Amino acid sequence: MIVSGKTCVYAVIGDPIEHSLSPVIQNAVFNALNIDGIYTAFRVKSSDVANALAGMRALGISGLNVTMPHKEKVIANLDWIDEPAKFLNSVNTIHHKDGKLLGYSTDGIGALKALKANGADPHNKRVLMLGAGRTARAIAYSIIQEAEELVVLNRTVSEAKKLSETLKHKFNKKINFGSLSPEVIREKIRDTDILLNTTPTGMEPNINQSLVASNNLKSNLTVMDIVYSPYETQLIKDAKAAGSKVVSGVEMLIYQGAAAFEIWTDKQAPVQVMRKAISEHLIGV
Repeated sequence: MIVSGKTCVYAVIGDPIEHSLSPVIQNAVFNALNIDGIYTAFRVKSSDVANALAGMRALGISGLNVTMPHKEKVIANLDWIDEPAKFLNSVNTIHHKDGKLLGYSTDGIGALKALKANGADPHNKRVLMLGAGRTARAIAYSIIQEAEELVVLNRTVSEAKKLSETLKHKFNKKINFGSLSPEVIREKIRDTDILLNTTPTGMEPNINQSLVASNNLKSNLTVMDIVYSPYETQLIKDAKAAGSKVVSGVEMLIYQGAAAFEIWTDKQAPVQVMRKAISEHLIGV
């Protein structure tokens, strides 16, 4: 890659940000498609978000991804946001176009496409989601538009209730909620087609943890874990052993990145290039 005065600059902002794999994915795509662009990461403190977005305008930065804890705070500095971002009050992709900063939410799109691409279309399926945080809300927003039923379990039950009632009001679909306890998980998973873990349980350094007892898993279940470090969480390992279909967190990361790339460039993202780049980075294959 040769960086010149014409090179378009893209980045991810957050705090912390050193762990981000987005530069690995996006730079691999720019190289593969001979796009004159470069992607980096900027650590931005919450108190500096407005300054960062002003800098995006002033410096002509072409696009940003936004990660925690800035997905809500950036909105006040944007000229337009899409419908999912409005509903969720969350933006994770910004496009600098014609002097305007345009905000999008691609977390839900990434999860939905990851499921479909791996043979787990949620259309008319019963989905059990563990967690009700910001990413969970984005995923639920996309999933419930196709699923027959969604059950949201969360440690703070009031948050699960709030999410389920908000989505039920908007989409008029069958949505229930409950406690994120072993007993409730065991009960709800019996009638589940797709299980989604949106919590950080199983993330490094707690790689041996899982919210789901291994004997609750079954062969006619699809299990997706949005945690991608480690590459295979304990939940994914247990699901494989039970004969379940599994979708790793890397897949959501890839398709979320693909959605952002397509917003920025109007080009189809080469998903296989993204998958190869991240696999080489994480597991050396």
